[in-house]
Amino acid sequence: MVETELKADLHRYLKQAREALLWKLDGLSEYDIRRPMTPTGTNLLGLVKHLIGVELMYLGYTFGRHFDGQVPWFGPTGRLEDMDFTTVDPTEEPNEDMWATADESREYVVGLYRRAWVHADATIEALRLDETGHVPWWSEGQDKPTLHRVLVHLIAEIQRHAGHADIVRELIDGAAGLREDNDNLAPGDRSWWEDYRNRLERVAREAGQS
Repeated sequence: MVETELKADLHRYLKQAREALLWKLDGLSEYDIRRPMTPTGTNLLGLVKHLIGVELMYLGYTFGRHFDGQVPWFGPTGRLEDMDFTTVDPTEEPNEDMWATADESREYVVGLYRRAWVHADATIEALRLDETGHVPWWSEGQDKPTLHRVLVHLIAEIQRHAGHADIVRELIDGAAGLREDNDNLAPGDRSWWEDYRNRLERVAREAGQS
């Protein structure tokens, strides 16, 4: 496989992961996209907000390609290149990038995420897969990855968060599925799924008692 084909494959999986995650916000209110649905506060809009930084860090900062814009939760200046990744500021809000304030609208967060895509995609197009960057928050000896490795890492991370979004959305209103054009679920109506879940519950209880 030539490099252009390999890069195109990786880029396609990256794009699919992005769209799958954003789709989980469709049709929900500003309240529901912010609802903390797990004991650790996992919420849909927070996942999107988090991934803005992930994409700009790995497909921007890592390769010296800085985002032409400010991100309010990127330190005092709002710019990644001014942040110190070697220390933790005890005055910073914990998990600031994992939830959106009431003033940070869906349109703002999603719009900024799409701008991050454009910046990240430009990096993918501009660099060879064997070009190396620098990830200062990775351990020594692992901190100079190639674009190829960064793309694999990023696809894995976004797909992981898309999986979180799958569960969170199902907890909110029961909506489930892989993506808009392919739910990748067994055929069945609400009654079938209730019976299926009840059967799994019975099996789990039997196993727990054995």
